[in-house]
Amino acid sequence: MSAVVTAPASAGTGQAPRGAPRRRRWTRFVLPAYSWLIIAYLVFPIAVMILYSFNKVTTGLPQVSFAWNGFTTQWYQQWKDIPQLTSSFWLSIRLALAATIVATALGTLLALALVRYRPPQLRGKGFLEQVMFLNIAAPEIVMGASLLGLFVTINVARGFLTLLLAHVAFSIAYVAITVRARMAGFDRSLEEAAQDLGANAWVTFRKITLPLIMPGVMAGALMAFALSIDDFVTSNFVSGAAVPFPVWVYGATRIGIPPQVFVFGSAIFAVGILCALASIVVARRQT
Repeated sequence: MSAVVTAPASAGTGQAPRGAPRRRRWTRFVLPAYSWLIIAYLVFPIAVMILYSFNKVTTGLPQVSFAWNGFTTQWYQQWKDIPQLTSSFWLSIRLALAATIVATALGTLLALALVRYRPPQLRGKGFLEQVMFLNIAAPEIVMGASLLGLFVTINVARGFLTLLLAHVAFSIAYVAITVRARMAGFDRSLEEAAQDLGANAWVTFRKITLPLIMPGVMAGALMAFALSIDDFVTSNFVSGAAVPFPVWVYGATRIGIPPQVFVFGSAIFAVGILCALASIVVARRQT
């Protein structure tokens, strides 16, 4: 009787036996290391700004110095010592809040229309979608120059109103696309059930639709606020006598940036972090 020899199952497959230790390849560290390098590249300028907001200035003029002269909280205590800087900062805050409210309301309504209605109910739907993407893809200098030409043609004085109109114009598309993505898997049967129970259109929207799409609305609002508060190119075209924070900082670079600029920048970054954390909390509660 001939003997039958059975080869191990892993002999022809190139796999290690079950009991053998697995070899750890160095390539598994490439993607995590690359990710951390990208994060460090993005965070490093912000960390430098925060660090040098605590730096002493040994020269006669209070200007930013990138030579470390010692730790101080002087600039946080004297944050109001430059009236033009303070007024431009609060102008940017008011402008960003107003633009966020208007752009979020209009962008959310636009997203609802694009998701719910199709031709012939909504004629030109494809055109609206292309306009939104062109709004995002268009260079800021093109939008700024075109808005400046429009305001000059219709004889509108440049100031807070023109800034608000410009910031709303380039923020609506971002809000609409964000809310539309949130509504991609929206269950319309929930709205139909509420209407069957006697709720009118407004109650259905306030009680059912809005809470479900709120994470998308919050994300779009945060994006609109961030785009508005740090916009320079478009604001530089349409600001006029109303000088927002980024435009003032650009003008200050010609004579020297005061350390208070880093203080305001650190404050804006801290507020942005708090808003992002609040958005995450709201999203987790919704899910």
